[in-house]
Amino acid sequence: MVVVALVAVMATAVIVVRRPLPEVSGEQQLPGLDAEVTVTRDDRGVPTITATTSQDLFRAQGYVAAQDRFFEMDYRRHVTSGRLSELVGDNPDALAADKVIRTFGWRRVAEQEWGLLEQSTRDALQAYADGVNAYLDGRDPGAIAVEYSVLGVRLDVRTPAEWDPVDSLAWLKAMAWDLRGNYDAELERAASYSTIGDVARVDELFPAYPQDLNLPILTAADLPATVAQQASATTTALDLDSADLQAAMASAAAALDAVPHLMGDGEGVGSNSWVVSGELTESGKPLLANDPHLGISAPGIWEQLGLRCEEVTAQCPYDVTGFAFAGMPGVVIGHNASLAWGLTNLGADVTDFFLERVDVEGGTTRLDGAEVPITERVEVIHVNGGDDVELTVRESVHGPLVSEVLDLVGVGTAPVPEDAPGRRFEVALGWTALQPGRTMDAVLAMNVAEDAADIQAAAALFDVPSQNIVFATTDGHIGYQAPGRIPVRANVAGGPVPSDGTWPRPGWDSRYEWQGFVDPAAMPRALDPVEGIIVTANQAVTPAGVGPFLTDDWDYGYRAQRIRELLTDAASDGKVGVADMGRIQVDKHSPYADVLVPVLLSLDIEDPFYDDGQELLRTWDRVQSVDSAAAAYFAAVWADILAAAFADDLPDGYGPSGGSRWLEVVRRLVDEPASPWWDDKSTPGVVEGRDEVLTRAMVAARRELTAALGREATDWRWGQLHPAAPEHPVLGGPSLPGVIRNLVNPDPVAVGGGSSIVDATAWDASSGSFAVTAAPSMRMVVDLGDLDASTWVTLTGASGHPASVHYADQLGPWSRGETFPWPFTQAATEADARDRLTFTP
Repeated sequence: MVVVALVAVMATAVIVVRRPLPEVSGEQQLPGLDAEVTVTRDDRGVPTITATTSQDLFRAQGYVAAQDRFFEMDYRRHVTSGRLSELVGDNPDALAADKVIRTFGWRRVAEQEWGLLEQSTRDALQAYADGVNAYLDGRDPGAIAVEYSVLGVRLDVRTPAEWDPVDSLAWLKAMAWDLRGNYDAELERAASYSTIGDVARVDELFPAYPQDLNLPILTAADLPATVAQQASATTTALDLDSADLQAAMASAAAALDAVPHLMGDGEGVGSNSWVVSGELTESGKPLLANDPHLGISAPGIWEQLGLRCEEVTAQCPYDVTGFAFAGMPGVVIGHNASLAWGLTNLGADVTDFFLERVDVEGGTTRLDGAEVPITERVEVIHVNGGDDVELTVRESVHGPLVSEVLDLVGVGTAPVPEDAPGRRFEVALGWTALQPGRTMDAVLAMNVAEDAADIQAAAALFDVPSQNIVFATTDGHIGYQAPGRIPVRANVAGGPVPSDGTWPRPGWDSRYEWQGFVDPAAMPRALDPVEGIIVTANQAVTPAGVGPFLTDDWDYGYRAQRIRELLTDAASDGKVGVADMGRIQVDKHSPYADVLVPVLLSLDIEDPFYDDGQELLRTWDRVQSVDSAAAAYFAAVWADILAAAFADDLPDGYGPSGGSRWLEVVRRLVDEPASPWWDDKSTPGVVEGRDEVLTRAMVAARRELTAALGREATDWRWGQLHPAAPEHPVLGGPSLPGVIRNLVNPDPVAVGGGSSIVDATAWDASSGSFAVTAAPSMRMVVDLGDLDASTWVTLTGASGHPASVHYADQLGPWSRGETFPWPFTQAATEADARDRLTFTP
C-alpha cells in the first residue's frame, strides 16, 4: 500500500507540474483577430509569429508570452506596482519592497505615460494585453503556472487579474531602476566619508577614468559639430556635518536596498556591444555583437522570438527578430531586414540624493530660506493572508522622501542639523524615470528603424534607462547613438558639496537644482568612423570635457580595450567573421593578472607548501578559464588583497567588490609600495607595505583553497569555485523546501571568466563567495551580409515552465560559449520549424 500511495503521489506531482505546459501545435481560436496567425517554433521552442496586421501580430505575441512565461510577467507586475505582498503573502522583505516602490510611484508614473504615447503604441500595448487575457480566460491558476499551485499550499491564490497595458509600461521602471547611473557610487562616497573622513582620500577610491590607457567609445573626431562641449561641474570641499548626513543617508540606503533587482545589481551589471565595418569583414558587410551582463535568474530575463508581418507595409511594418521582455510588445535588442542594433548601459548620472531640512512637524522643507510644503498621499498595501498596511508617502519638490519609508532598527530618525534647530535631515530621490516619458514609443520605433536618422529619432524618445546604441545596416553603415534624459547640473563654485552629482546635494540651496535636461541633438553620436570599429562596454563615451556631461562614474574600460585590441588583431590577420565575433565574446583574459602577476612573482615565499600557489602563476597564460588552477588561486589572492588593503578603511556593507574601479585603484597603487592604503589597520603597531600585503594574500589564498578544493594545488579548478546558478525569484531561495528548489532552479554550471573580463561572469570579492552574480544574459552576433548566418543564445531557455524541456536547455551550451543558428528569412524560419500553431479568428 505504501508503494501504491507513493506512486500516486508521484503521478499527481507530475500532473501538477506538467499541467501548465502549453499547446504549441494545431489550431486554436484567438478572439479579436482579423485573419489567421501562425506561430512556428524551432528545436529550442523559440517562436516566430506571422500575421497580416500589426494588431494581430501583437495580440498573438501577448498570447504566446502568457503561454510561456505568465508567472514571470505576473511576478514582475506585482513588484513594479508595489503589490508583491498580494502574491507571496506576509513576508517582511516583500512588504519592505512594496513600501519603497509605492513611495517611488512606479505604477503612477506609468499611468501618466499612457497619454503621452503615440496612438500606434497604445494600440500595440492594448493588443498585447488582449492576447494575454485571451490566454488567461477560463484557466485556473494551476493551469497557468506551477508556481501558483505551490503558493496555493499556504496562500489564497486567486485567478490572476487581467493584464493591463500599463502593466507593460511599469516594467520599464524596473528596467530603468536596475540600469540607473551612479546612485550606488553616490551612496558609497557618502558612506566611505564616515570612516575615512577626508574627501581627497575618498576620491582616491573613485579615480578618474584612465583615458590614456583605455579609449572612450568615441574620439573627438568621430563626433559631429552639433554635439557641443559642456564641462563638468567643479568639485569643491565637503564641509557638511558628516554625522547628520550619514544618519539620513544610511536610512535612504537601507530603504533602497529593499527594492528587488529584476535585472541585476552591482558592478557586474553592464554589457558588451560592438560593430565592425564591412571594410574589415569577410562578407563585406557589417557585423554586430551584443551580450548584456545582467543578474542570473530562472527563467532568464530574455524572451527570444521573431515578429513578422506577412507583407511589410506602412500599416504592418514589422519584420523583426531578437530578444524581448515577456510582458512588453516588440523586440528590445535584435535586427530587422535593414538594420541591427545592440544596447549597453551608458551609466549616465540620472539620479541625485537631495538632503532636505524638514521641520520637526514634518510639513515643510527649506529652500532658499523659504518654507516649501511636502505633499502627502496614503497608499494601502494588501497582504495575502494578513492585515492591510497603510503607508503615507511624502514628497519634496525634488522627489520622494526615501529615508523615512521603513522602520529601521539601528538607524532611526536623522538627527537635527546643528546649524538648523527645529529641523531634521531627510533624503529625497531625484530620478529622471519618476517623470513620465516615451520609452515605449522608442522601443517600437527601433523595431522598424532602417538608418541612422531613424535611430537618432528613436533615441530622442528613449528617456530611461540611458543606453549606448550601436547599429549597423545591410547597406553598409555602422554607427553609435547615446540616448537618455540626462540632467543638466549647474557649476556651483564654492558650494558646500561638489555639484557634479557625485555626492548628495543640499536640497535647501536652489543652485543645486537640475537646470533642465541635455538636448537630444547634443547627445554623442557617430556614423561610419574612420577606424571602422565602435566598441561599447560601459566605458566613457567621449574624451574628458568633450560633449555634454554625462557622469564621472564609468566602468574603467578594461573590457572595452581588450575587445578593441582583439578586433584590431583579427582584422590585421585577415577579415573578421561571425566566428571571430563569437570567439571574442567569450575571451577570458584577465586584466587583473596583467597588473598584479609580475609583482606577485617578484616576491619570495620560502615555505614550499605556500609556494605551490605562487608556482601556478609562473606558467599561467592569465586566462580565467573554467579548468585553470592558476585562475582559481589568483581569484582568491585578489579577494584577500582587497580585504587586507581596503576593507578595514570602509564601513560595514561597503567592502571592495573587486570590479573595474578596484582594478584601477590597485593599478595606481602597485607602483606606490609605501602608500597608506596598503597598511592593514587590523594590525595596530605594524605598518604594512605593498609587499607584505601581497605576500600574506598569497599565503592566505593557499590555505583557503586547500580547505575548499584540496591539498594538491594543480588539481584546483576555477569553475569549482565559480558556478553560475540561476535562481527562481520566488521559489528558488533557501527558505523553500529542497524539492521545490530543485524543481525551479536549474543545476548550477561551472564557468570561466570573471569581473571586468570580456566574458563577464562577475563575482563579489567582498562576499566571501566566488559564485557568479551577473553574467552575459544572452549573446548575439548579427551578420548584415547574410542575416540567416547570425547566431544567438540565451542564459536558460525559451520557456518559463520548470517542467518544459526548454526551461534550461540553453544553459549548458551558454556556459561553454556555444551559440545556435539564428534564422531570419521566411524560408529559413520555415525550414527550422518544429512545431506550428495556427490562431484563427
